[in-house]
Amino acid sequence: MTRTKAMAWAGGVSYLLVLGLLVGGAPRASGAVHAAGSLLAVSLLIGVLRRLPLLAWGMALFGSTAVAVITPGSVRQSLAASYQPQFLSYLAVDLVLGFVIATCARRASLVAVAVSFVVQLLVIGGFSPGNNLTANGVIALLALAACCMAGLLSRERREHAVALRSQEVAEAVTAERLRIARELHDMVAHSIGIIAIQAGVGSRVIRTQPAEAGEALRAIEATSRETLSGLRRTLVSLRQADQGATAPEQSPRAPSPGLADVERLAAATADAGVVVDLRRSGEQRALPADIDLSAYRIVQEALTNVVRHADTGRCRVAIGHGDEELSVEIVDDGRGITGNGSAHGFGLVGMRERVGLLNGHLSAGPRPEGGFRVAVRLPLSAPVGVAVEVR
Repeated sequence: MTRTKAMAWAGGVSYLLVLGLLVGGAPRASGAVHAAGSLLAVSLLIGVLRRLPLLAWGMALFGSTAVAVITPGSVRQSLAASYQPQFLSYLAVDLVLGFVIATCARRASLVAVAVSFVVQLLVIGGFSPGNNLTANGVIALLALAACCMAGLLSRERREHAVALRSQEVAEAVTAERLRIARELHDMVAHSIGIIAIQAGVGSRVIRTQPAEAGEALRAIEATSRETLSGLRRTLVSLRQADQGATAPEQSPRAPSPGLADVERLAAATADAGVVVDLRRSGEQRALPADIDLSAYRIVQEALTNVVRHADTGRCRVAIGHGDEELSVEIVDDGRGITGNGSAHGFGLVGMRERVGLLNGHLSAGPRPEGGFRVAVRLPLSAPVGVAVEVR
């Protein structure tokens, strides 16, 4: 038996002893003294109330009924013409009943309320003088209703808090799934696009230009290995999240990519046939992880769209590090993104979601002079209003 349990049962035994003193050991005390004593004595049941609320309620009901019924006859006769305060001992039962309603099952709470109501009604009706029956009944009913209402409000507040926590967990899971879906889309779409281009080049020149075909195959191998490594890290992290495991020694996770890796991304895009003119401006400094990763993914998705849809051999990527915002611009002079790249695909949708989550501004659409332009501004300090414009 633990110490807490022992203290709880000791409190229950102490309550019964105090109750016995009130009923049999103070025959000359008034009903008011008995009522006040029972109210104070119920505090001894706090330990039992926390562990077994229904048992504590039953003990309180028994004790309050004993105090109300076994009042000394001389006192009852002397107070026959006046108000009988010994029924205030039922206030202790009502307080315990409010806790039962707030914490126990609904069916058990309804049974406890019904039993309390019937017992109080019978005792007050049988032991109150005729001229005080109405006053005692009204007071008892009001006290019972007030404690029941307080218990219901506490129960609803607790259930609402549980529902909010469940909703927050569900929203966090959904947000994480969306983030993973965007990561997988950006990773796979870019890599598969490059692999498809290189495979096409290799198949066309494998007989006439074996050296170029070999370069294409090596690019396919490197891109495939990098993509498989990224997929493996993602799947391992998902498996660890499902199992609740944190075993970094089994599969260490590489750091997430950022704008520092854009040069490598530009080189891979050049291998796919699109030369990237990379320009940086402003003071380069460490960026928040979410902004750094999102900016990299936006550049990656834009370059993938250029390779797959623009039908051009060049594009420009400009990255500007301002004091309050990060600007990223990807411009090409091709035929623009059509088909799956705009209306039906997930590339621009993923960009829009990333920028919206970071309270930034996205502008994506055809250029008047030809080609396509993606421009993003991401705030670095105080958040600004979300503004997304897709022409």
